[in-house]
Amino acid sequence: MHPQYPAHWEADVVLSDGGTAHVRPIRPDDAGMLRSFYSRLSAESIYFRYFGPRPRLTDKDVVWFTNVDYDNRVALIATIGTEMVAVVRYDRVQPRDHAEVAFLVEDAHQGRGLAAVLMEHLRAAARERGIKTFIADVLPGNHRMTGLFRQAGYTAQSQFEDGVVRMTLDLSSTETALEVRLAREHRAEARSIARLLTPESVAVIGASREPGGIGQTVLRNLLAADFTGPVYPVHRHVRAVAGVRAYRSVSAIDGEVDLAVLAVPAEGVLDLVVECAEKGVKGLVVVSSGFGETGQEGRARQEELVRIARAYGMRVVGPNCLGIANTDPAVRLNATLAATLPGRGRVGFFSQSGALGTALLQRVAQRGMGISTFVSAGNRADVSGNDLLQYWEEDPATDVILLYLESIGNPRKFTRLARRISRSKPIVVVKSRGVPGGHRAPVLALPDTALSSLFAQAGVIRVDDLVQLFDVAQLLAHQPLPAGPRVGVVGNSDALTLLAEEACAGAGLQPSPPVNLGAPAGAAEFAEALRSVLPEVDAVVAIYMPPIPGDCREVAEALLEVARESGKPVLATFQGTLGMPADLRVGGGPGDDSPQRGSIPSYPAPEEAVRALAHVVRYAHWRRQPPGTVPSVEGIDTAAAREIVAAALRGEGTAAGEVAREGAAGEEREIDATALLACYGIEVWPAHLAAGAEEAVAAAERIGWPVVVKSADPEDARRAGTVRVGLTEPAGVRQAYADLAALHGPATPLAVQRMAPQPSVPTVVGVTQDRYFGGVVTFGLGEVTARLLGDQAYRLAPLTAEDAAELVRSVRAAPLLFGEYGYQAVAVEALEELLVRVGLLADALPEVARMDLDQVLVSASGVAVLGARAVLRPVTALRPDVGPRRLS
Repeated sequence: MHPQYPAHWEADVVLSDGGTAHVRPIRPDDAGMLRSFYSRLSAESIYFRYFGPRPRLTDKDVVWFTNVDYDNRVALIATIGTEMVAVVRYDRVQPRDHAEVAFLVEDAHQGRGLAAVLMEHLRAAARERGIKTFIADVLPGNHRMTGLFRQAGYTAQSQFEDGVVRMTLDLSSTETALEVRLAREHRAEARSIARLLTPESVAVIGASREPGGIGQTVLRNLLAADFTGPVYPVHRHVRAVAGVRAYRSVSAIDGEVDLAVLAVPAEGVLDLVVECAEKGVKGLVVVSSGFGETGQEGRARQEELVRIARAYGMRVVGPNCLGIANTDPAVRLNATLAATLPGRGRVGFFSQSGALGTALLQRVAQRGMGISTFVSAGNRADVSGNDLLQYWEEDPATDVILLYLESIGNPRKFTRLARRISRSKPIVVVKSRGVPGGHRAPVLALPDTALSSLFAQAGVIRVDDLVQLFDVAQLLAHQPLPAGPRVGVVGNSDALTLLAEEACAGAGLQPSPPVNLGAPAGAAEFAEALRSVLPEVDAVVAIYMPPIPGDCREVAEALLEVARESGKPVLATFQGTLGMPADLRVGGGPGDDSPQRGSIPSYPAPEEAVRALAHVVRYAHWRRQPPGTVPSVEGIDTAAAREIVAAALRGEGTAAGEVAREGAAGEEREIDATALLACYGIEVWPAHLAAGAEEAVAAAERIGWPVVVKSADPEDARRAGTVRVGLTEPAGVRQAYADLAALHGPATPLAVQRMAPQPSVPTVVGVTQDRYFGGVVTFGLGEVTARLLGDQAYRLAPLTAEDAAELVRSVRAAPLLFGEYGYQAVAVEALEELLVRVGLLADALPEVARMDLDQVLVSASGVAVLGARAVLRPVTALRPDVGPRRLS
């Protein structure tokens, strides 16, 4: 029987030019494919690989190359369609942690990044098999291979001998190697989306003559937008649609086709995907329904759609989507079902909902915002919000990113991308709490409040609804970021200015006393008031209610002029009118479809303006903070921690004498985490079990007074009345023991522990291992009230120093740690260091499914960890963001 290779060694990948390929280990039945591949290689490629002419492969060669053991000998191939286009392999040599490596790429596909991505996957496989070093003998003229090794980011050495350059590559992970991998991923995914959004030609498959039909609607919208390239309707039975010549098939089209829009019944889509691939189409938009949203059969059809498309080098938007649009005058693409497309703007918009897409675009147009590009992903079978983030980061036409998300395909990657991109371009998100059945989406173990915390950590502005999405977008698109939370309120209505002031205070802003100009105030009065207020604040909300409903142009122009002079954000509320004139609201003149910064967003009510401003103030504060790095702390022994985890999962006692016990799930094992935390420089105060009152007294004498007597059941740490503190003599210990034994019954074990410094604030620190986010650190206060209210915050591990500081301050009860409400200020710095250490553990040990440090008492002198339990679970799959590049 032929050996099997791990399933995760197969992957779809994006190449440097935006196309796709499939990577997998070679198999014995690939002999024919290998011969065909070899026959297409140039003499030069063969010479560089074998150091001499080798016009053909013998039968013995083919058997040797296609039969590997996936351990000492591994070969990975890249396929596009039914053809092999590249191969990379290693053969283990002595010493056994070394292997010789070589690769071949078909000449027609060289320069597309195939060798680089194959080397990433081969390195990962080699590391799994215990190989630490690759060796390659290279001819001096083979600049592609030498360049690949030198640019990989790993430690490389070379020496020249006997006319050959011997290159040695250390496979150990380095920061440079990670940066190289992520940079390549970014460029490739951005280009794959650029190919979709900037096509030079579009085919609409299923464009019939029926009025209101899906295909005809897309076709008419393409023509109405005046798409700059040729548009090809495809229909098997008609000669023309909407006055444009139709073709019986994609293959019958005379010219090249970059983008195909599929609007046919779901049952016919798969055959058309293959036809598009044979035509050389670069991307697909599938507006057809009848896929994952319809049940098991539809999900299977959807997965096959993606598999075929990726295998042939194509990305897919949809299925069951509204389409895509690009307002660039050089493209003018409206390949959507929406007849109303906003004008040119600085906002990139991604929506997973096809049904909501039309209404969303209408709202954007009504507000005069404009968009740069729009993508409706529908079931999000392939192209996702992460892909669009990669594209918009580089797109000079996009300043603000809007996302309507119903699911997150790769959450950890999303937060990684968002944390980087939010430094230069704001990301505003509406995330629904449910996940539609058609989506390829993970079920997250974290509550929705945790998702909000992780968004905040990444600088993402999460809003509650679509109205807020556009409210915030208007402000970000047209006004500068505020430098702080100070807000001035200027208006001619006492009632409305007071409402605005109250809204500011409720949103955590710092309102200055409002300036009420009186009902008759006009443009001159507003301009003078703004010039007076703006130097003392960071933003202004202007409220205008004309005494007689009518045009407000003069006041709007005055606000616009002063706002541009100040360089500070100004928001407006125009009551009793049709709102601010649209041409002023977007900052241009009549017919201007390219709004610029400096225009003033107008809101129906002052509360809505303030709410949008509060979101932007928090974002601006986040952006002003340094990105931070994970601190280097002493006393970390990850290797020892891994040994403890491995021993516990085997059911053995740990090095520190802990005993693992099997959990209810069978696979899980619960341990006392004292030894594990010690590997990360965290001391857990010992609790001494006592079978009776006299044993408790003896324990107190050994550890020293004062002591506490408490229940040893970890669950009791969450309940009031389970501990007696401040015991300074034997009689007190005996009485405490008797009280607790009577309260809990003889079956509950009791323990004696050293008394922590007082006063102190009880807190709880935890770890949750989410399959998709990875390690997440949780923090909250340990008071019963805080637990009942769910006052808990979350951050993705590992934590920077800034993450730890924000985590402490993000719970509502945080003022108790800083000396407010009569509490004594405590050593918050020590608490933050503890959180950093826990974050390092959570990131390095994915087997720690859950861990609770309960309680952690924080006093003026430091922290005391009074108890810690961990639940361990074997890791059965890699996180989606770990390892070589792949399409998830």
